[in-house]
Amino acid sequence: MQASVATTLDTDAIQPPVNSRGKVVIASLIGTAIEFFDFYIYATAAVIVFPHIFFPQGDPTAATLQSLATFAIAFVARPIGSALFGHFGDRVGRKVTLVASLLTMGVSTVLIGLLPGYETIGIFAPLLLALARFGQGLGLGGEWGGAALLATENAPAHKRALYGSFPQLGAPIGFFFANGTFLLLSWLLSEEQFMTWGWRVPFILSAALVIIGLYVRVSLHETPVFARIAQAGKQVKIPLGTLLTKHLRATVLGTFIMLATYTLFYIMTVYSMTFSTAAVPHGLGFSRNSVLWMLMMAVIGFGVMVPVSGYLADIYGRRKCMLVITSLILVFALFIFPPLLGSGNQGLVMAYLLIGLSLMGLTFGPMGALLPELFPTEVRYTGASFSYNVASILGASVAPYIATWLQANYGLFWVGVYLATMAAITLIAVFCTRETRHQSL
Repeated sequence: MQASVATTLDTDAIQPPVNSRGKVVIASLIGTAIEFFDFYIYATAAVIVFPHIFFPQGDPTAATLQSLATFAIAFVARPIGSALFGHFGDRVGRKVTLVASLLTMGVSTVLIGLLPGYETIGIFAPLLLALARFGQGLGLGGEWGGAALLATENAPAHKRALYGSFPQLGAPIGFFFANGTFLLLSWLLSEEQFMTWGWRVPFILSAALVIIGLYVRVSLHETPVFARIAQAGKQVKIPLGTLLTKHLRATVLGTFIMLATYTLFYIMTVYSMTFSTAAVPHGLGFSRNSVLWMLMMAVIGFGVMVPVSGYLADIYGRRKCMLVITSLILVFALFIFPPLLGSGNQGLVMAYLLIGLSLMGLTFGPMGALLPELFPTEVRYTGASFSYNVASILGASVAPYIATWLQANYGLFWVGVYLATMAAITLIAVFCTRETRHQSL
């Protein structure tokens, strides 16, 4: 009897503390929302502000392409951030690494808001901008994987995709408020005030959001899945090395599974804003405020579809849902994208944005569970983050640049072909991936 009681007490003593479901949802959502807000205010500013502030004036197209090049730097930094933060996430724990990634992103974003322009410090202006953008990429490279693991490693087995969709909601929420902030400033300030100092406000104010996010995350317990690995001393010494030697196939498949998602989103947002606000005949000639407003409305479809697709992925499986969704993206790219965006009619362009961003929500929702489920616990942070962020180089970093070049030289149809090609690659990767819905973490 005494032995039985002692065994029970020992078992209870080693049970890791569990986070409440509400705290998991809030902590995984608020952190990614802040990180994506920081990331997207740069994307918006890279189109409408930075070409005029941080680069020599002359050829506006050249200045825009230079600005988009600094935008792409963060995507090069993201895999480095995933390897760096993934190492500590798999060695030390999810909680402390999530705090560090959020802090890295926050400091970099505030610094962008404080940088002097090209007229003040010359060539150092774009160099410092690129350095701060690199810091943003490092932070986001470590953020997403940790937030996805926080959600899925605390989730009931039959609701992992739904829980994994909560950090995914940070993307549309962050995008909505990023564009909304710029839209509000455009309404309240004159053009001169906005270009002189108004654009800096969202970058500097993000410091307050980061403090709130840090407060929420510091109060978390470690995920029970990682806590058990830590108690057993089963962490690997070099997670990235283990990942690339023992789990290379899963890493490659995870990377290409994310390819269509990234390409779709950055064509729908950064490229669409660039094309829509460019003067006729190189673009549609829409006003900046009207495009920001349309994107804000369309991103609601993105946000609604994220939990819907997470719910469906729990019912029908990740693989089946992604095969259907990716096929729809391919159809959209070839038959809906060129005529609607190229119409020049604001109603049809709005329909294009709503359809495309709703498809984005459908393809993005299951990723919070699908990518972590491809990897074992001891390399899960590194594996999910690395796949997610290497895909950002292949899909997101170059998408606005390639789309702008294709449209300028060959027309909108070939931008659609480019998106369809990325969707086809993702379709093949999903087809080659096993179903992970019933897999234990």
